[in-house]
Amino acid sequence: MIAPILEEIAAEYRDRLVVAKINGDDHPEIVRRYGVMGFPTLGLFRDGEMVHRIVGAKPKRRLLADLDGLF
Repeated sequence: MIAPILEEIAAEYRDRLVVAKINGDDHPEIVRRYGVMGFPTLGLFRDGEMVHRIVGAKPKRRLLADLDGLF
């Protein structure tokens, strides 16, 4: 449900942002490492550290509002 929105954001902000997706069922070690409690969970990373987390599906405008000023 959120994948098409993330693809749009990745294309529009490709010069400032890298979007990577993982399947939490296939990578439970990553889910545990970052304390993911539900899907979808989006993490914004800077220099290898998570600096912001968004939980739940949101429309594109809300995602961008949540990320405003972070990248």
